[in-house]
Amino acid sequence: MTKDIRLAFAHPSERSEAMDDASDPCDRISLRDHVVEVEIGAFQVERGATQRVRFNVVVELRPIPAPLDDDVDRVLSYDTITDAIATELAAERLNLLETLAERIAQRLLSEPQPTRVFVRIEKLDRGPGALGVEIVRSRVADLTPVSDVVASGLQPTLLFLSNEAIAAAELPRWLDKLEATGAPVILCVGPADGDAPQSKSRQAQRRIDLLATEQNAWVLAGRDKRCVVTNTRTEIEWAMKHGQISVWAPSKIVLDAVDGPSADPSDAVALSLWFAEELDAGRIVVIGAKVPGEVTRPVQVLSCDLASTAL
Repeated sequence: MTKDIRLAFAHPSERSEAMDDASDPCDRISLRDHVVEVEIGAFQVERGATQRVRFNVVVELRPIPAPLDDDVDRVLSYDTITDAIATELAAERLNLLETLAERIAQRLLSEPQPTRVFVRIEKLDRGPGALGVEIVRSRVADLTPVSDVVASGLQPTLLFLSNEAIAAAELPRWLDKLEATGAPVILCVGPADGDAPQSKSRQAQRRIDLLATEQNAWVLAGRDKRCVVTNTRTEIEWAMKHGQISVWAPSKIVLDAVDGPSADPSDAVALSLWFAEELDAGRIVVIGAKVPGEVTRPVQVLSCDLASTAL
């Protein structure tokens, strides 16, 4: 067995040692055989069920120049590794181990001390052995710490549009006014008018209702070229940072949410209010529709006739 093959199947700590630069030695901390029950996977059979996933992580660190003085606050805590795993698992349901490994590595590298991270993740219940991925990531000079929409500090305006509002001639002027405020803008809609297909399966009906909403999102995007349909948190955060108006296509975020909305997807306003909470929206406006009886933050409700003057 060659050295490369042996290292490919060795623990990440051995790979880290083999890649070490003798002229610039580093310190290491590691987490071994950390097993978590989690829902993850791209296949339908993996939805709605948890499976055991094992994590092995090695973090290479800059040596601390001053004496430690046995002070726990001067070293990178092992909890930093387990917290990075828990945070990324709680953020959203993921399809790929590769995505999870990348996010864990980025989160760890956003800390001051780490210089390189080795992450191995394995599914323990998907076959006769362990199925997994391993990645190595290094700090770069312009590394941006990992963040999600809420952590970015951007508080968008979330605007729900009824079907009457989508078709309104004043829509471009409403968007002009919202753009002028300087806040990121995210548009939400419900399904188009008309009877949607019906299924006896609750899970199937949920997807049908979400897809009906997404079809209407594309209708709205066709009304104004500034509106771009987005369906992932990454796309939405990029749009928020670059002044692009997003039209939310809800399927992926709703289906991948760890703590999903209690609202039925057919209740488009309630679903949009849940999304506003997820984004920590600074302003919520509903045009041409009623809001549920209980809301957790202020909502501005406008008729189509009054929107032009009240926005």
